[in-house]
Amino acid sequence: MDKYIIIAPKGRERFMNRVDELYLTLSTYLEEEHSSGRHLQLAKVFLSDAQNQYGDLVASPLYQSILSKSACSIIEQPPLDGSKITLLVKTSDCRDNFILDSIRLSEEETRGMNSYIQTMLIFNKYLEKMKQEGLTLKEHCVRTWIYVADIDVNYEGMVRARNDIFRNQGLTPETHFIASTGIGGFSQTRSASVAIDFLTYPEVKETDKKYLHALDNLNPTHEYGVSFERGTHLDLNGKQTIFISGTASIDKYGKAMYVGDIKRQTARLLENIGALLHDGGATMRDVQYFLVYLRDPSDRELVEEFLSKAYPTTPHVLLQGKVCRPEWLVEMECVAVKE
Repeated sequence: MDKYIIIAPKGRERFMNRVDELYLTLSTYLEEEHSSGRHLQLAKVFLSDAQNQYGDLVASPLYQSILSKSACSIIEQPPLDGSKITLLVKTSDCRDNFILDSIRLSEEETRGMNSYIQTMLIFNKYLEKMKQEGLTLKEHCVRTWIYVADIDVNYEGMVRARNDIFRNQGLTPETHFIASTGIGGFSQTRSASVAIDFLTYPEVKETDKKYLHALDNLNPTHEYGVSFERGTHLDLNGKQTIFISGTASIDKYGKAMYVGDIKRQTARLLENIGALLHDGGATMRDVQYFLVYLRDPSDRELVEEFLSKAYPTTPHVLLQGKVCRPEWLVEMECVAVKE
C-alpha cells in the first residue's frame, strides 16, 4: 500500500533548527515505515523563502541523507501555518517505477527570457531526456506541476508555450492532455518565472490510463484555451492511482462560482473533485491528501476549519499560491489510491 503524510516542524526557532527537527522526525518515521515494509518514494518540500533557504536545505543532513535519495521536488510556496518548511512524504511497500523530473532553470538560462521562452526551454529539456530514454511525453508523462512566479503576469506566456508544445507532440482535444496543476510558485532561481515537475511512468501504456470527466460540473479545459486533463486514472501493477489536477470553484461552462466567498468556493471545488473521483471509480474516502492553495493568506483559518470538519482524517497542507484567475480564491489537488 501507499502511505502519504504531511510533516511540519513544531518549533519556531530559526530555519535550520526547524530543518534539524524535520530530519529527526522524518528519520524516526521512516524507521517505523521500514519495519512495516514501506520505503520512501517521493517527497515534496514547500519553503517560505527559497532565496534564503534553498542553499541551507540542500546542504543539510535532511536533504543529503534522506531527501536526495528519492524523488524530490523543492518549491517556494509558503506553508500558511508559519512552519517555514513542510514536507509531503510518500512511502510504499511496492517498487513503483516512476521518475520525477524537477526541472529548474539557471540564472543564465532565464535572464531576459519571458515566461513563454522559459516554458519552452523546460519542456525541451524534458523532451530531450525522454527521447534519450525511448519515452514520449504523450504516452509516458502522467502528471505535471507548473509553478509560475508572479502568475497574474506570467501565466499567459506559460499557457501559450504549453499549447504549442502539446500541439507539436500530438496532444490535442481529440487525443488527450496531461493532468496538471498550474499555480503560483517560485524556484531558487531569482530570475525564473517558470519551474516544472514532470511525473513519468516508463512502463505505462495508453490503455492503462483513463482521463476523467465530470461534465455536469466542469467543462473541458480546451474550451477556455488551456490544455490539461481534469484528472487521470492510472491502473498499473494491480494498483489504481487517481491524479486530480488543480481544481477550483467553477461551473460546467467554465465560469468562476461564488466570487469573493471563500467558504462557498471551497465547498464547490470539493464537489467538483468528488465528481471527478466518481468518474474514476473512487470516492473522497480514497483521497490520500489535499494540497490547498490560497491566494490570500488571511483566508487560512476559514479553509482550515472547513477541511478539519469535513475531512478530519485526510492529511492536508495550506500553502500560499495564487491561482491562475484572480477571482479564484482557492484551489486544491489530491491523489486517491485504490489497492
